Amino acid sequence: MNDAHRHLGVLPAYPFYGGPPVNPDVTARATIDELLKDLDREGTERALVLPNYGVPDPAVAFGFNELVVEAAQRDDRIRCGLWVSPLEPSRTRSALKLAGERGVRALKLSFLLGGDAGDADGLDGIFAAAREHDLTVHVHTSPGAASDIDRVGELVERYGDHTRVHLVHFGGGMSGHIKLIGGRFFDWIAAGKQVYTDLSWAIGFAPRWLAAEIDRRGIGHDRVLFASDEPWGDQAGESARVRHAFENPELAAMVLKNNFDRLYGGEK
Repeated sequence: MNDAHRHLGVLPAYPFYGGPPVNPDVTARATIDELLKDLDREGTERALVLPNYGVPDPAVAFGFNELVVEAAQRDDRIRCGLWVSPLEPSRTRSALKLAGERGVRALKLSFLLGGDAGDADGLDGIFAAAREHDLTVHVHTSPGAASDIDRVGELVERYGDHTRVHLVHFGGGMSGHIKLIGGRFFDWIAAGKQVYTDLSWAIGFAPRWLAAEIDRRGIGHDRVLFASDEPWGDQAGESARVRHAFENPELAAMVLKNNFDRLYGGEK
């Protein structure tokens, strides 16, 4: 099994939603050694590792970029993505200096900490760097506000002809799943958009329905990847859900392994 989305780095405690300072990502790993032990225990053959994020201090996520690059260069099982943001042009320029490093295969965007798909000035530069270095842009999705698929989908429309876009969490909830499986995901593929996704955080019905629609339509089998989103997700639970939903052995092999190898596994 390959994992197309997990994080490295321990965040500081933060008073989320007006409560006391907490560390909800209890399995967050601070070191490469700890990450490698997790991969060994899970039987994960390869992984795309991204900076951990979630507290509203951009310096924290940017600060993990060199750590994930080090992880990718230390062990061939690991590929990595760099944290970038259209709201942080100076830090993003520094991050992009690492884009040509061995093992870097993605740029990571999330609008959870601010900004949106309309930030064309900053996003144009990020997507241009992705094209220059043959990287995939990895984008968080969740219902509502700037992370909703209605907004994040603008990136697929605007950049997907020339840049690979990985929509994390397959829309992130009921509305996103229905919009994507009901047509939008397949319409993008048919239109030639380079769109990919993973099923971390997916609600129970979605993986089953997606598998059925891939079978019915005959497209999309090469665009879905397994992802744990550790430490925010649960590797064992995500694995069990995907294995149960994708009963066709050939499709399961593509989702669990082969699609990762094609999208993230190769050397630059």
